[in-house]
Amino acid sequence: MSGSAAPGPGSAPCRFAHYFVVCGTDADSGLEPDELAVLYQWLEADRHGKSSDTANRTSGENFDQSPLRRTFKSKVLAHYPQNIEWNPFDQDAVNMLCMPKGLSFRTQIDNRDPQFHSFIITREDGSRTYGFVLTFYEEVTSKQICTAMQTLYQMHNAEQYSSVYASSSCSMDSLASSIDEGDATSLAKLQQYNSYDISRDTLYVSKCICLITPLPFMQACKKFLIQLYKAVTSQQPPPLPLESYIHNILYEVPLPPPGRSLKFYGVYEPIVCQRPGPSELPLSDYPLREAFELLGLENLVQVFSCVLLEMQILLYSQDYQRLMTVAEGITTLLFPFQWQHVYVPILPASLLHFLDAPVPYLMGLQSKEGTDRSKLELPQEANLCFVDIDNHFIELPEELPQFPNKLEFIQEISEVLLQFGIPPEGNLHCSESATKLKNLVLNDLVNDKKNGNIPSNTINMYELLKGNETIARLQALAKRTGVTVEKMTITVPMAEKERDVKLQCEEEELRDYKLNVQLREVFANRFTQMFADYEAFVIQAAQDMESWLTNREQMQNFDKASFLSDQPEPYLPFLSHFIETQMFATFIDNKIMSQWEEKDPFLRVFDSRIEKIRLYNVRAPALRTSIYQKCSTLKEAAQSIEQRLMKIDHTAIHPHLLDMKIGQGKYEQGFFPKLQSDVLATGPTNNNRWASRSATTQRRKDRLRQHSEHIGLDNDLREKYMQEARSLGKNLRQPKLSDLSPAVIAQTNWKFVEGLLKECRMKTKRMLVEKMGHEAVELGHGEANITGLEENTLIASLCDLLERIWSHGLQVKQGKSALWSHLLQYQEREEKQEHMAESPVALGPERRKSDTGITLPTLRVSLIHDMRHIQNMSEIKTDVGRARAWIRLSLEKKLLSQHLKQLLSNQALAKKLYKRYAFLRCEEEREQFLYHLLSLNAVDYFCFTSVFTTIMIPYRTVIIPIKKLSNAITTSNPWICVSGELGDTGIMQIPKNLLEMTFECQNLGKLTTVQIGHDNSGLLAKWLVDCVMVRSEITGHTYKFPCGRWLGKGVDDGSLERILIGELITSTSDEDLGKQCRTPPQQKSPTTARRLSITSLTGKNTKPNAGQIQEGIGEAVNNIVKHFHKPEKERGSLTILLCGENGLVAALEQVFHHGFKSARIFHKNVFIWDFIEKAVAYFETTDQFGDNEEDVLLQRSSCKTFCHYVNAISTAPRNIGKDGKFQILVCLGTRDHFLPQWIPLLAECPAITRMYEENAFLRDRMTVNSLLRVLQTLQDFNIILEGSLIKGVDV
Repeated sequence: MSGSAAPGPGSAPCRFAHYFVVCGTDADSGLEPDELAVLYQWLEADRHGKSSDTANRTSGENFDQSPLRRTFKSKVLAHYPQNIEWNPFDQDAVNMLCMPKGLSFRTQIDNRDPQFHSFIITREDGSRTYGFVLTFYEEVTSKQICTAMQTLYQMHNAEQYSSVYASSSCSMDSLASSIDEGDATSLAKLQQYNSYDISRDTLYVSKCICLITPLPFMQACKKFLIQLYKAVTSQQPPPLPLESYIHNILYEVPLPPPGRSLKFYGVYEPIVCQRPGPSELPLSDYPLREAFELLGLENLVQVFSCVLLEMQILLYSQDYQRLMTVAEGITTLLFPFQWQHVYVPILPASLLHFLDAPVPYLMGLQSKEGTDRSKLELPQEANLCFVDIDNHFIELPEELPQFPNKLEFIQEISEVLLQFGIPPEGNLHCSESATKLKNLVLNDLVNDKKNGNIPSNTINMYELLKGNETIARLQALAKRTGVTVEKMTITVPMAEKERDVKLQCEEEELRDYKLNVQLREVFANRFTQMFADYEAFVIQAAQDMESWLTNREQMQNFDKASFLSDQPEPYLPFLSHFIETQMFATFIDNKIMSQWEEKDPFLRVFDSRIEKIRLYNVRAPALRTSIYQKCSTLKEAAQSIEQRLMKIDHTAIHPHLLDMKIGQGKYEQGFFPKLQSDVLATGPTNNNRWASRSATTQRRKDRLRQHSEHIGLDNDLREKYMQEARSLGKNLRQPKLSDLSPAVIAQTNWKFVEGLLKECRMKTKRMLVEKMGHEAVELGHGEANITGLEENTLIASLCDLLERIWSHGLQVKQGKSALWSHLLQYQEREEKQEHMAESPVALGPERRKSDTGITLPTLRVSLIHDMRHIQNMSEIKTDVGRARAWIRLSLEKKLLSQHLKQLLSNQALAKKLYKRYAFLRCEEEREQFLYHLLSLNAVDYFCFTSVFTTIMIPYRTVIIPIKKLSNAITTSNPWICVSGELGDTGIMQIPKNLLEMTFECQNLGKLTTVQIGHDNSGLLAKWLVDCVMVRSEITGHTYKFPCGRWLGKGVDDGSLERILIGELITSTSDEDLGKQCRTPPQQKSPTTARRLSITSLTGKNTKPNAGQIQEGIGEAVNNIVKHFHKPEKERGSLTILLCGENGLVAALEQVFHHGFKSARIFHKNVFIWDFIEKAVAYFETTDQFGDNEEDVLLQRSSCKTFCHYVNAISTAPRNIGKDGKFQILVCLGTRDHFLPQWIPLLAECPAITRMYEENAFLRDRMTVNSLLRVLQTLQDFNIILEGSLIKGVDV
């Protein structure tokens, strides 16, 4: 639909309407069942696994449905002009969308009101054409068709009789009783309703007239078609032949220029339409009032959120126009974003297999009368938003994040609605009849020109008052009770009434326009506020356009992490999902493209609004608040529309007589005439004002027009590039609405398979890159660029992708989650086999024992086992939730690819569940898909542990003593307490003589510390522990808590309890997956030698020198500083940074050990704590401080706090050894920011000369000063210590 050539006079890109179409029955070909409907039934039968020949038998001649209710093939009877090069006529699609159900028949007793609906055809390049259709009923004049209908009825009735007799047991009693019970096929009913008798009944068939236009001028087209229809049904022939009016709208009515209004003429009265200016919101002519009345405000905002997050949206209603109104209404509100995926607001019955599409879509499905939602078999519901328009009811996907400021937003919209008298909760009995035919009746009154009197021909009173809801209800009641509302003869002077009614029509229309624009302003204002600073985060391309487009896939176009870190906390769940969508990516791409070419019209309007905000409220752009700011432009927006409609800018040429053959254009009331094609095939040569402009201005205007509408896109190389660049995750943008041979369906499905694989590649790559980047930062390289929030979003979108893959090509759908139902069937089969074989589960490779012979037993790795864990979680209530939890667990255990491979290895099951074309049955693609998932094993996820924080988890713990040097078993009573980021277990006694125990407690999160101790009772109370191992039995994460020290009085530092710091053990290689949980080979620690914990620069035996010690301190402090610079949710454990192997405590131990005279005569060891206690004794007795009074005060207070802290630690009711006490002192000193004051005191205290050698670190003033400078950097941080570190110490 691009018009890059300069169009000739009266040419289509400037024309209001491109085609006029008539569809209906073709008398020559007679009655043909709708083949597409047949194909659809065949597909359905195939989907439910029935044999297709039975389906064919029933669908070709669909006997169980009465002939009047069946669908027959419609045809395009005529369309004018034949073709336009920039918008080729698509016969199949137009026929299908004008009559989505095919032809329908009625008799005189049925309701035959005309119905208006519209449709949209989206081309593969995303450009759109709109269709507006009026369907009415014409009497069937063809004898052949009437006879065919009679024959069908006889066959149908015969079939029904026989089935009734067959179902009864052939005795008259049972037959009679079955009829009495009101059997659905009771004979009485058959005769009453399902009858057509050629001699008694008049047969009517549907026909439709349609305008196809480049822009959605719905109201204007509706009026034009209704006036045409009235011309056909009124008793007087129209003023001019119908050809004149059709020729006029096709060739002589231009599109109104942007920002202008246009008046043109229908059969009876002028029609006005208007088009927004370049700086206003784009044209939208569908009444949002109806969308809000149909859904209710709350529901509409929820559906709007689903559309923004690109879920699958299925609208469901009996009325096509309602489907269009809601779909167009919601997509209109997306401004400045545009829906980027499959968009079919009216899905013809024959295209139902498109609901299988494993991509986001927005589709509308017509519900049959009386069908129940539960009977609707949808292939996938894990991510589906189902909108039952007629029943005011929506089903939402699970875990839908809230739209930011949702409550205030709803409040603001409801204020606008209430001003226009619309209840925000919607209006279930939305006066359908009113909207349909009020116009017809009113216009009838208005246009009656006979001296202000209505003729005495009768008007049905009900027709006149159709808009009134109360009357409608009374009428329904009357109908039920069998009273009929009489036809009344009215003769009232109508001159004033006529004016009032006409004004009322116009006023109502104006109000709809105003309401539309005000509601859209409120929505647009939300986005303007939320994305006011978006430009700051766009990563502008450094290269030229060509190379940018070629490398588009590899490139990040928006700094997501920085953008999110700027947003108010409550917005994050929604925004983090939204900025991952295709519509947001396209919006940002358009922004980047705008440096090389003219701005996308939506973007231009949006950017100018942001400019305006900046001018008006000069707020610091860096500060984001969640203060809700209402829309302030409502009045102006409504005024500009009102002004345009009041003051008409342009008037089109009047319809006029054409050069027609005499005798044609004959008028016959109630029948749409056969139009003369020669006069409608081409436009006038040069008889209209707006066509005689010079070619150059025409060309220029055309270029501008193409930019101001999103219609024309140059279909050259650039467009091809752009499409490829943009279609990153959406290979199939739009279904083709024609030619549904099985080959085409197979081709479509192949595209889906390719698209899914591509999406999987992109997603896993993104997850890896982000995660690797993050881990690199933790190791000290570069900048962090993923947040926990973002990680969660990526994992959620992976879950969604897996659900879509599993629901592609399903034979029969069971449950809402296709993946979980596959897992359940697999589980059932495996468990059957297990019972039959009673064989043990494979335990993975043989486990290796550590030197001590004590180790954690191997955790069994099995898909079924993981499923059982999920099934035991009472917190999860739905199948979709279980599938997501299972994916998270498998990802955390690095078994996702392996589990899915195992699931798919059962080919018999896959064949039973999936059709041949399904993704999961394409071998090569499936292998690639599993390979992409395998790549995720390269990084560590805690996506299960961190999300399900309240579940009970079984843990297993093993204590590993050093056998050769001590008793493996102690006679005392040992105890243990395990702590994690989410809580601790409390003290648990370890059963005597056992080194292994299991316990269950609420999820502890990542484990941080273990406290272990004993009560020193019995003969063999001393105990040398090498390490403690703890494992979560669900996720298999195993933590090692190294100790390598004695527990016991009179040995080592006399400690009866120790605090051990944990580290997660990672599996060494892939073949090791089965034995992830094996203890690593022992590292012996000598009996009492200190664990030297300086950065692995030094060997175990050599002591570090002053330089290395300084480096160790620098690194420890640096890690703590980095920790606080991360977003709070991703900081990890501070305990490890303080007390872990290269932590601050260990680094300060090195400082205090340097030059320490520790070994004494008879090898009674001296510890740092002994030095500290001596210092305290000195401080408590001495009074001699420096000369300067200020210094004295400062030193005094430092001494006081120092002594207070040391005494509190010494008197604490815990049996902590001397090294443990030093650790507590360092932790408290760090927390309360006292270390830089305490260390100079210790360096000055006299005991230092006795206990340290001359060259010790603490006796060198320069090194002490540099140490203080480094420690000073921790003063700004609010350090919170884990409870287990300082339990029982009261300062």
